[in-house]
This record gives sequence, C-alpha cells and structure tokens, in this order.
Amino acid sequence: MKKIVKNTIYLLSIIFLMSSCEKKEFITLNKDANTQVNLSESTLVLDKNNATQDALTVSWDEPNFGFEAAPTYAILIDFAGGDFSGAQVIPVGTDMEKTFSVEELNGKLLSLGVTAGTATDVDFAVKTKLSEAKFFVSAPRTLNVTAYSSVLDLSTNWGVVGSATPGAWGTPGVPDLPFYQTSTPNVFVAYVTLKTGEIKFRQDNAWTVNYGDTGNDGTLELSGDNIPISAGTYKIVFDSNNNTYTIEAYTWGLVGDATANGWGGPDFMIHYNPYSDNWKAAVTLGAGSVKFRFNNDWTLNYGDTGADGTLENGGDNIAVTAGNYIVTFDLNNLTYTLEPTDLWGLVGDATPNGWGGPDTKFTPDFGLNEGKWYINGITLTAGEIKIRQNDDWAVNYGDTGNDGSLENGGDNIPVTAGTYNITIDFSVTPPTIETIALP
Repeated sequence: MKKIVKNTIYLLSIIFLMSSCEKKEFITLNKDANTQVNLSESTLVLDKNNATQDALTVSWDEPNFGFEAAPTYAILIDFAGGDFSGAQVIPVGTDMEKTFSVEELNGKLLSLGVTAGTATDVDFAVKTKLSEAKFFVSAPRTLNVTAYSSVLDLSTNWGVVGSATPGAWGTPGVPDLPFYQTSTPNVFVAYVTLKTGEIKFRQDNAWTVNYGDTGNDGTLELSGDNIPISAGTYKIVFDSNNNTYTIEAYTWGLVGDATANGWGGPDFMIHYNPYSDNWKAAVTLGAGSVKFRFNNDWTLNYGDTGADGTLENGGDNIAVTAGNYIVTFDLNNLTYTLEPTDLWGLVGDATPNGWGGPDTKFTPDFGLNEGKWYINGITLTAGEIKIRQNDDWAVNYGDTGNDGSLENGGDNIPVTAGTYNITIDFSVTPPTIETIALP
C-alpha cells in the first residue's frame, strides 16, 4: 500500500512539473526594436526676440518590442558625432513628442557648450527605457543650429568698498561689491548685504577715484567722508551725472510652507543676476507652496493665479513638489521658473548644520563661468568640511593631500574658525576648491 501511495505521489509530481513547463512563457525583446527620431527642422537660427515661440518639435514612434511594454523616454542632445555621454538630457515620460520653445532650446544648447552666434551641428537621439537595466538609444538625427547669447553685460568699473562689506577696505582676492548699469546712462545700481560699518564708492578696486559723502546729505564728493550704514540688505543707486546716491532696504525672497522657515519667514533670499537682468537662487524645497515677496513683508507679494508661469500681485500660492531647484524670478516680465536640478552643498562639523546637514548650498555661476559654484560669507568653526551633491553621500568630494584639488570620496578638508568665500570649479579636471578668509 505504501508503495502504491509513493508511486502515485511521484506520478502526480511529474504531471505537475510538466504542466508548469507547458504554461511558462518566455518573453524576448524584438532585436529590431528601436526608435526613429524625427525633427521638424533641419536648420535653425534662434532669435531671442522670439523667445516664447515654438522652435523645434522632436518626435518618434513607439518601437515594436515584441510584447506589451511601458517605456519611458528622454531626449538626448550632443555635438554631432558625440557618444551622448555628456549630453543634455530632457526626460519626457511616456510622451513621444516634445516641442521646444526658442528660449528653452537655446538654453539647452548653451548648457551643452554651443558657441553663440556660430552655426553648429548637434545630434538628437531618444533614450527608450524599459527598466533600470534595460534601455537603448536611437540613431541620431542632426540639426544645424545657431544659438544666441543670453548673457547681458551690465558690468561697470564701479564698486562699493568699506568696513561694512565682506572685503572691508580692500582684502586681496575679494573685489568690491559691484555696481551695474541701468537704463539711464551713468546711473548705476548695486544690490548688497552689508554689516554695520562704513562704505564708499570707487573705480577699478583702487583709490585713484573714490567718492564719499561729506556732511551725510546724499551728495557725493571726490574723496569725501565715509558713509555710515547699519547692517541690512540694500539697493544703492549711484548717479554719477549729478554725484548723488540713494540707499533703501531691498530684498526679494521665497516664502511658504515649502521653504525651511515656513510662511512666517525670514524668506529665502533670491539674488540679482546681472547676466539676464532677473533674480535667481538655488534652493531646496519641500512639498507645499511658495510665493515671492518684497522685504519679508506681505505688502508686495506675487503668486501665480492659474499656474501658468506668470505672476500676479497677491496671486495664488505656487504649488511645488519636494526637490532641488534653480529659481528664476523676472520682474521685467512678471514670470518665474522652478527648474529641477542637482545642487552642491558644504557639509561637515565646521558648518552650521554639522555632518548631518542639511548642507549649506553653493550658488551656481549664472553668467560667464559655467561650472563654478560659490558660497560667500559663510562662518565656519574649527573642524572639517566636504562637498557633496543633494545632501547625500553618493557623490561627495574631499581634498586628499590638501592641495586645492578635489577627489571624489577624498579626505575631509580641515578649516580654522573664520568667515570665508568658497569657490568650487567643476569646469576643470580635477575640480578645484578655493577658500578666501574674510576680515
């Protein structure tokens, strides 16, 4: 009897295995699966006067995978003949078409390194992703395109100097706080954060031509008296036609429950960008809402009624998802953007938030020095620091040998207590760090 039961179990097991094998299906990716990229234009000359108009549509058909799939796509842009390892990447999700505005395409080309004003061949490809381990890149399609420079030159040879400035009366390596051109000839503007102390205005970071205010009456005299100032953030207007000046409290900032300080502030300050005549900042936000407001006060505030990228005085809160962003605030056109990005930060027991973070964020150079990132006026205690990306240790830089060259995963960088300007430069290999001690 036992033998019969044993044999029956054995037979049923074989039948079960055979049945399982018969039902098992193997899915194989079609070896010819790929995407064919189409461009709406073959030659383009971009014009900043048409910044908001459509410039180029990139489209493609869904490949024949040989099975049901849920792919996601990203557009890659590289110099013609490149391998796309250093490409500009534009995720588009499940869409199979993307239309670039003139301004958007121009920005991607400049970020790639295209020289403005020069006709350049660039390749477009589409990366099709089925999983983290399975993706493929289409054959490229070439566009001959001429980008335009988005950089303004509002620089002047005038600056603010003094004990109230980070560079005091002339710290080597620390230039005077700059004045910029305005729409009125020989009327200049500076947006500055000052300590309690004194200031003067001078040319070329030198004392040959300098102005002060003897009598403190708003008029300037050549080599006049120092101008007293209280700690704060100001807009200074200097009229060299009439030798007059004005100083007013002036800040723009982000406020909201998505910011570190909530709706009560103080607001996260955004800074004037003279290369585009707008205001920009690098910021980490939580999930929630933000608005823009003036001087940490609700008297003048901007939101976005309709969530269309345009700003209205007293408009609706702007909803954001958690992440790192480059914020652009354009007062000339009352527009804004929140562009997701990777941010670099300073971490360590010498920093305000220690090794646990959140890190003190560097600000990218928004003008002529692509790849440079800055923290100005940070106060450090005696200890050590490192640079890391997105408040995470997955990518971090130290300085093995303490020679100013950075290594991924390198040694902690020792610092003495003090106030510093710190610059990291990723435009060179290896990247470098420069620290300048302030008085």
